[in-house]
Amino acid sequence: MKVILSRKGFDSKFGGYPSPILPDGTLLSLPIPDENDKVTYERLFYEGKTYAQIIAELTNGKFSHTNCHLDPDIRLCDLDISLGPFDWKPAFGQSGIARTHLEKQEVKEGDLFLFFGFFRETEEIGGKYQYVKGSKPKHIIWGYLQIGEIILMPTKEKYPYLGMGMHPHLDRNDKPNNTIFVASDTLTWDKNKSGAGTFKYKPELVLTKDDLSCSRWQLPDCLKDVEISYHTKESWKENYFQSAGIGQEFVIAADGNEEVEKWAKDLIIKGQ
Repeated sequence: MKVILSRKGFDSKFGGYPSPILPDGTLLSLPIPDENDKVTYERLFYEGKTYAQIIAELTNGKFSHTNCHLDPDIRLCDLDISLGPFDWKPAFGQSGIARTHLEKQEVKEGDLFLFFGFFRETEEIGGKYQYVKGSKPKHIIWGYLQIGEIILMPTKEKYPYLGMGMHPHLDRNDKPNNTIFVASDTLTWDKNKSGAGTFKYKPELVLTKDDLSCSRWQLPDCLKDVEISYHTKESWKENYFQSAGIGQEFVIAADGNEEVEKWAKDLIIKGQ
């Protein structure tokens, strides 16, 4: 089983703000803005608030985008069910150079995406969310998807359950090599757990090493002798791992490596 660290959600370039670590520990990954997509922040909900409200509170109304790229779509309660029939499967789309990279790395059914993003601690004051003063942004693993099916050039007519027919990678013939990875119904090693899901904050999910910049990570020793795409041996510094600033997916060649697979599986257990 390959393990893929996949960079998703708001960051300093796309969105411009960290996604929130909510007071209850929820890692609420905010989908990046994209005015060409159908889903709006007003139609996404968490605990009775729209994403538009949450973003407005965190940014003091400075965020002006309305439409977003809801991908990966792995949080069941996100999408307003009035958008369509409540048929849904967690899924993640990719195309172009990023998809070609996954092909070259021979990513296949059964492999595991671990989604990470740019997060910052928040608190609720007067019924409104705000970033905790003095808190620093960190890269944190916020969700997962084990691949159950790989669909090339998917259409809404054939796959209406993907994003309730609104997944941003449906009917996109303009995107080269357009593909959707649909989650397995359950994890192959644990039939009691869903094939995709999101996490609550736990220290074990934090990639950024304490007191260092966001891209300087703490990774387990079991990864030191394993190939990680977009990285080399020189990525391992004396006391941290320097993650690459390019690339959306970092593929860890973990096939047959029991230690690496155990690390990834343990993260899912701890995150839930």
